[in-house]
Amino acid sequence: MSAQQYAVTDPATGKEVRTYPTATDEEVTAAVAKADAAYREWARAAAVSDRAICAQRAADLHTERRDALAAIISREMGKPLEQALLEVDFSASIFAYYATNAETFLADEEIPLQWGEGSALLRREPVGVLLGIMPWNFPAYQVARFAAPNLVAGNTIVLKHAPQCPESAAALHELFRDAGFPDGVYNNIYATNAQIENVIADRRLRGVSLTGSERAGAAVAEIAGRHLKKVVLELGGSDPFIVLSVDDLDATVEAAVVARIGNNGQACNAAKRMIVHEDHYDEFVAKFTERMVSMPAAPLSSEAAACRLGEQVTGAVAEGATLAGAADRGGAWFSPGVLTHVDNSEVSQDELFGPVAMVFKVRDEDEAVAVANETDFGLGSYVFTTDAEQARRVADRLEAGMVFINGVNAVGPELPFGGVKRSGFGRELGRVGIEEFLNRKLIRTVR
Repeated sequence: MSAQQYAVTDPATGKEVRTYPTATDEEVTAAVAKADAAYREWARAAAVSDRAICAQRAADLHTERRDALAAIISREMGKPLEQALLEVDFSASIFAYYATNAETFLADEEIPLQWGEGSALLRREPVGVLLGIMPWNFPAYQVARFAAPNLVAGNTIVLKHAPQCPESAAALHELFRDAGFPDGVYNNIYATNAQIENVIADRRLRGVSLTGSERAGAAVAEIAGRHLKKVVLELGGSDPFIVLSVDDLDATVEAAVVARIGNNGQACNAAKRMIVHEDHYDEFVAKFTERMVSMPAAPLSSEAAACRLGEQVTGAVAEGATLAGAADRGGAWFSPGVLTHVDNSEVSQDELFGPVAMVFKVRDEDEAVAVANETDFGLGSYVFTTDAEQARRVADRLEAGMVFINGVNAVGPELPFGGVKRSGFGRELGRVGIEEFLNRKLIRTVR
């Protein structure tokens, strides 16, 4: 990879704003060494309360610098400024959540003995140096949900951000330094894939967390497996939005629009497949299509992303799908749209990473569940119904890591995030998020 791989290119204009040199092999090795050296002090000398103070300061700095951070995000990957500000705010809430709850989450846990004398306890300890490999679609939030729990746990971090987000990477590195995290606890590297392979192989590294594509996840998992390193993967998704019964179709349609076009449709857990009961299908499609095609074009993360989405849409139409809206406007710009009659299209099994939705008609609950599960992905899902018992029943049957009933954007730092099947494994956020990279050490005292 060339020294110009890391670059900020404004998707709205296509103009290159700034380039960043790729790290040398020596710089990457030094970053791992710094993280390993810092771990000894950070994990052992710094109390959980001290680490929590740094995390709270990081939360405060996200808030203080929200305008600057949001402007960087918009410049790097085209996110509307209002959404970028919300992303920074959510990132701040994640650091504050772990700062508040760290001591509780990491406290020793007494284990009642079934037989014998003495006592037993479970002690939660950090494991060491972790590698984070982050995507471009949420440049601040993705870092927060990986870094916050692991830093308060006492692990140290080497982080490789997406090549198109080097400015966010630098700003966050500076933020963590200013928050009081000691030198070497958080290390940003502009590394190549070949260098990352060497980092994973390094005996000082204890685990890897990646958010990205299936292809990237499979490659990293293969390397980590060879070196017996634990991996957390958050990969793609083709989340179903199931509409079975409604008392306010307009509100349901609006929820579907929000679930599809947030972040310009570039979210792993966006609702990408609208699965609608035949009683509501015609009216839903008419209202949903009207709302989608009335939305203005917006830039995707890159010209390549817009080209890829355009190819998928064109392929679906060639296979018999009906298209409303959805047009490549040149450069990275793309108009929202809706695909219907996609049941026999290859795209029905694919992930559309942009503001284009697919709509499916189903006869009943059983068919809705079957269509929802008929994918290799299993990240999130949405169920809209007026029948509470049906909602619980469908939630139990969905092959997904997350189910949201009668609502969208119902997220929070306390709620675990992650999927099943080819959407990955492991969890981030919530109490379970801090458990992924801990040594749960048994200490058994006989007398």
